Amino acid sequence: MKKSTANIFKMHGWRVDRAVHNYIYFVFYDKYVKTFLASGRYIVRHFGSNRMVSRAFSRVYDNYHAKVLTPGDARKIVSLSHDLTMDIGKAKRIVPYGAANKIIFNEPDFIAAMDCPCRLSRREHCEPINVCMAVGRTTAEFWLEHCEQYHVRKISQAQALQLLEESTRLNRIITAWLKTETGGRTGVICSCCSCCCGGIEGMKLARRLPGDVKVANMISSGYSVAVDTGVCISCGKCVEVCAFDACRQADGESPVYNWEACLGCGVCAARCPSGARRLVRDDRKGIPMDVGLQAAQVDT
Repeated sequence: MKKSTANIFKMHGWRVDRAVHNYIYFVFYDKYVKTFLASGRYIVRHFGSNRMVSRAFSRVYDNYHAKVLTPGDARKIVSLSHDLTMDIGKAKRIVPYGAANKIIFNEPDFIAAMDCPCRLSRREHCEPINVCMAVGRTTAEFWLEHCEQYHVRKISQAQALQLLEESTRLNRIITAWLKTETGGRTGVICSCCSCCCGGIEGMKLARRLPGDVKVANMISSGYSVAVDTGVCISCGKCVEVCAFDACRQADGESPVYNWEACLGCGVCAARCPSGARRLVRDDRKGIPMDVGLQAAQVDT
């Protein structure tokens, strides 16, 4: 057994089933994502009116979800110079799901990058493709030892910052993904687009389900957008780049901002040519994953 495999089993302890799931998930990353999405589409298409489906989606998403990151918060994560284990009480307020809510970065300067499974699962996909990052030795080392088929490579923190900068330039949404079967902790940082991202497609599938309880697999960065209507030139750029349908515009009218749909990624603010939009902290949108501000317990 390779060292990284042994570390995965050690991380999961007596939950051998989760360790095996962890192994399968990453080794067959693109096939896993493709099958997961195909199953979700089929279930929603044929059984979506059944409320039991909403409950099933809710259970799955409670164990497999993402926190949207602002570019600034993402940069802080890939620049960490020390191990970080956040108090679980604070972590649960930042990632408010019943499971997979640990904020842990062990050896965060040990980073690997490899091909995005969501883009690989699409017949036609966006470029570049080598954009998914594992921050921390446990997952990054596993990728390096098992995921050669995804062109995995070890990268420096400076290279990770360059990847984030390029993703921001291309209007990508930066997300931190957490999954019970991969340790229920932070570490996988993705660069998402609305045309390829399985998570965004999963979020839109869930919106079609019945029920009073909102089913969501992606949560806000903790920010919303402030719009200066006096400065807005109604160019429609915000509508063009928004992945969450939080900006809409009728012909000849000014864009309308949907606060509820917005997840605070900051893409529209970065691309607004008139400077009419800016990200602002919004307590109603939760707490940011700001490792510099929120970390209360640091393991060194």
